[in-house]
Amino acid sequence: MKKLLLLLVVLCSVSSLFSQKKSKVLLTIDDEKTTVSEFKRVYEKNLDALDNDEAKDVEKNLELFISYKLKVKEAYKIKLDTLLSYKREMEGYRNQLSAPYMQDSSFINKLVKDAYFRTKNEVKAKHILIRTPKEATPKDTLEAYNKIVQIRKRIVAGEDFEKIAVEVSEDPSARDNPKTRRPGNKGNLGYFSAFRMVYAFEDNAYKTKVGEISKPFKSRFGYHILKVDAFRLSRGEVEVAHILINDKTAKGEELINTVYQKLESDEQFKALARKYSTDVSSKSKGGKLRKFGSGVMVKSFDDVAFSLQKEGAYSKPFKTRFGWHIVQLIKKYPVQSFEELERELKNKVRSSERAQLSQKVVIDKLKKKYVITENENAKSIFSRKDIRVMPKDSLKAIILTINGQNSTQEEFVHFIQRKKIFLCFSFLKNLKTKKFYRTIKII
Repeated sequence: MKKLLLLLVVLCSVSSLFSQKKSKVLLTIDDEKTTVSEFKRVYEKNLDALDNDEAKDVEKNLELFISYKLKVKEAYKIKLDTLLSYKREMEGYRNQLSAPYMQDSSFINKLVKDAYFRTKNEVKAKHILIRTPKEATPKDTLEAYNKIVQIRKRIVAGEDFEKIAVEVSEDPSARDNPKTRRPGNKGNLGYFSAFRMVYAFEDNAYKTKVGEISKPFKSRFGYHILKVDAFRLSRGEVEVAHILINDKTAKGEELINTVYQKLESDEQFKALARKYSTDVSSKSKGGKLRKFGSGVMVKSFDDVAFSLQKEGAYSKPFKTRFGWHIVQLIKKYPVQSFEELERELKNKVRSSERAQLSQKVVIDKLKKKYVITENENAKSIFSRKDIRVMPKDSLKAIILTINGQNSTQEEFVHFIQRKKIFLCFSFLKNLKTKKFYRTIKII
């Protein structure tokens, strides 16, 4: 009851909260005072991480702040802070509160604008990949880099890009696959837009002029070079239904033509898809597929789907490596305005590898602002194989000094342990909420 009364009293005065003097006491819990300035600092710092008015609501944030303070008080009182589950929760709070400090809002806004430009415009490119091992040594990395440099020299000197891609690229899709009888793409990736490729690849594709060969660049797969073939306005996304006959023989062609004649005789597309389509994932839905943009489907399917102009119109039968198709247009989705897409793009930027670029900007600024000294001798202890069984007394050396504030080896070990616990907890939590794939990517 006391907790509820405290909350009500504070919320009654929230409208004039930020007009108070900085030293004004906002709330008191068991004689421990919290000032207006303390809450104001936490609230304003988190604004950059919030994208809607409800999340920015002062009353809701104040309620969360009080709940947090009460939890901490209660936990210490009953010694809950010794439990692993509580430590995990506190680590979650630390990460939430620290996240805005590790983002440069102006740089994030630039990335969002870049992402919108790359959503409105599609680029067509081909590439050659030289892979590096997951646990690459400096020697492995140097060998891969030198190899891609020599390949680029051959192309710049006049050799055919596609021919060399088939010869040397370590992307298996470049060559014919005799087992599946799937023809190689000779390095051609077709058209794509923002968030379709790993960021390093996307960034270099959009920064390379049409007809030019990029300089070698690295992604998590290895070293690439790419050639940009074309650039165009995005076609947006399209939603279609299809009928698939996966028999690629003359018998399959005969059946798809029979289905087409039934459509021409005014039979319903949905009914025919349910009856004849061999695509088990879509036939029960009348052949309906999820909406998609350029580069998601095989090129021939992609081209036919986007060529349909009127809703309800359907194509003539055509063939892909999957079999025979007829496609019907359900709806087209042009690229929305920046204002309409801004929030979605900002969320994508923050949840993708682009966010690491923003963190790097912050870290680079901090490195210039603070005096940082690393103790190489103290760091060398972490290369020892027996570090897990070493007594704590042997981890007292100073490993890092920032503006005169020292951190020991032991403190660094505790930091790493907390991070591991939080990652494991996040992994299990997301697994339970069916966000397994996203967790894997984060880890």
